[in-house]
Amino acid sequence: MNTSLRLGVIADTHGLLRPEALDALRGCERILHLGDIGPASLLDRLRELAPLDVVRGNNDTEDWASELPETLLLELGGLRLYLIHDLKQLAIDPVAERIDLVLAGHSHKPLNERRNGVLYLNPGSAGPRRFKLPIALAILTVSEGIAAVEMVTLV
Repeated sequence: MNTSLRLGVIADTHGLLRPEALDALRGCERILHLGDIGPASLLDRLRELAPLDVVRGNNDTEDWASELPETLLLELGGLRLYLIHDLKQLAIDPVAERIDLVLAGHSHKPLNERRNGVLYLNPGSAGPRRFKLPIALAILTVSEGIAAVEMVTLV
């Protein structure tokens, strides 16, 4: 039986949850937010769509955000995913830790790149536009232990 898992990956909303982002995330079995969220109510809106995993970003400084982890290790669809807001803060060796995917936000620059067998994914920023960078998120489909990435430009 071939079952696939559809994960929505979003970051750097900075308080702006666009209707286009909500539309793109509909149908996902799980949503991963990589930090710089905005108000806690934004997470509640994402939880209405699917179960949600979240890491804290450098701008998530309100009291409610102190309960969010800075990193998160998930095992989904036979893969090990490591979530962190800022890739420059990565303090583990993903290869040694048998991590399949490292997911990070912070830079607002989309990234979908394999290094030493590890997939590094930054969905870009789904929030307010910064410089000339795209407004984007990613859909990660995991099937039989293999991840396929769809980068989604929102506007």
